[in-house]
Amino acid sequence: MATDVTPDDELIRSAQGGERGAFAALVERHQGVVFGYLLARLGDRANAEDLCQEVFVRCYSARGEFDSPERVRPWLIGIARNVLREHVRRTKRRKEVAWTELCLELESLSGDAQGRYAEAAENLPGCLEALGPSAREALELHYRSSLKLAEIGLRLRRSEGAVKLLMFRARQALRMCLGGKTRSGEDAV
Repeated sequence: MATDVTPDDELIRSAQGGERGAFAALVERHQGVVFGYLLARLGDRANAEDLCQEVFVRCYSARGEFDSPERVRPWLIGIARNVLREHVRRTKRRKEVAWTELCLELESLSGDAQGRYAEAAENLPGCLEALGPSAREALELHYRSSLKLAEIGLRLRRSEGAVKLLMFRARQALRMCLGGKTRSGEDAV
């Protein structure tokens, strides 16, 4: 089968019949478009490559259900759009969990038993921006990447004790900053 001139509809029918070469030809023909679609929306080559593979895995799994063989490319872009949405939800969820964890820890440091989470979450990005780059990176590695102090120390080229002190001071600075920006600011200072 001359796959470079074989129409998509014939390739998809052959792939539905179990011919792996036909599916490989479809992947080869359309992976550039799918990858480009994902890369343009992610801006990160590694994530785009991973998601592109996921698109074709799903395409292969669902090939028997595909009922419009002449519309392969729109089908693949639809799968890519769904995979991208799921990726964004997962990433957003992880980020929100990290923010939530940091806010709750800051509340416990300030002794705010009533919980000013909404105010803290709103003001946290600005307060983080006010920290030095090492402190921001240490907090990000701990809360977003879930690294241990020793691992953070290796990345920042500091001892574990120095990282522990850096993070303690960063949390204190965040507590003070958030205390100054929230309604409970008078009580925190």
